[in-house]
Amino acid sequence: MRLPWRALTVHTAPGGRLSSVPAGMLNFVPACSSIDDYSLEQLQAFVSRATRLLVVTGAGLSTESGIPDYRSEGVGLYARTDRRPMQHAEFVRSARSRQRYWARNFVGWPQFSSREPNSAHRTLQRWEEEGKMHWLVTQNVDALHSKAGQKRLTELHGCAHRVMCLGCGAISPREELQRRFAAQNPDWRAQAGAVAPDGDVFLEDEQVLHFRVPSCQDCGGTLKPEVTFFGDTVNKATVHCVHNRLEESDAVLVVGSSLQVYSGYRFLLAASDRKIPIAILNIGPTRADHLAKLKASGRCGEVLSALQPLSLS
Repeated sequence: MRLPWRALTVHTAPGGRLSSVPAGMLNFVPACSSIDDYSLEQLQAFVSRATRLLVVTGAGLSTESGIPDYRSEGVGLYARTDRRPMQHAEFVRSARSRQRYWARNFVGWPQFSSREPNSAHRTLQRWEEEGKMHWLVTQNVDALHSKAGQKRLTELHGCAHRVMCLGCGAISPREELQRRFAAQNPDWRAQAGAVAPDGDVFLEDEQVLHFRVPSCQDCGGTLKPEVTFFGDTVNKATVHCVHNRLEESDAVLVVGSSLQVYSGYRFLLAASDRKIPIAILNIGPTRADHLAKLKASGRCGEVLSALQPLSLS
């Protein structure tokens, strides 16, 4: 489902550059100075030289849309709380864990699902339209690239806007499950705490005790968001597809990812092995800094919006 974009308030970021991040969204963006002119020129040259650019995006892209991440210094989930994300094995084996997960997700879904693409998402979509970008691989599950109109896209870790049955494999819209949650829990109420990544909120355990979780309408099986939880592995066909798109590319740009998770990092190793040049735009260090020809620090929307996707003659 496409949602209308809300108008963004333009204000001045540190260092004097204009940023299109609404002030309320800055709570999840780590402190960062504006990119320096030399790094911006180098990044512009890198993008201009590429004719078949592969872009890898991470949670740092969506923090500017008001979706928190896990690892950002001072503002990520790990910095704000001792809570850790759902593990695949725990979700599969424990009905109580599934109940807790879905109750939190039910409360957080209206806010999470209404988040909109920011200027970084829209810039990348324009690069695709203009023929600069060959493919985009996102580690995010928030569907913001799809909402922005991205077509040449692989959602490496799935998408929280879809639900799958662990029994029969049926796929259904998350919005449909939200209606079923509401119908089966008409009198259930919970006071939400802080927002967490991936669409849920913080609730106390006693708040979820009476929350009812629907089963698959086709087979009665267990429902799970169609995302790769921590401890699970990415579908082999998806990995193979990304490797194929990488082989067709002549440059790789990482945007808003620390690449701490191997599922994304592996493609940077493969790019390095193939001598494909790598550039990284991220606030803070990444696992692949030693592989990159160029590393720049800055807010994704601010920096990408300043680049022109032109090819050097």
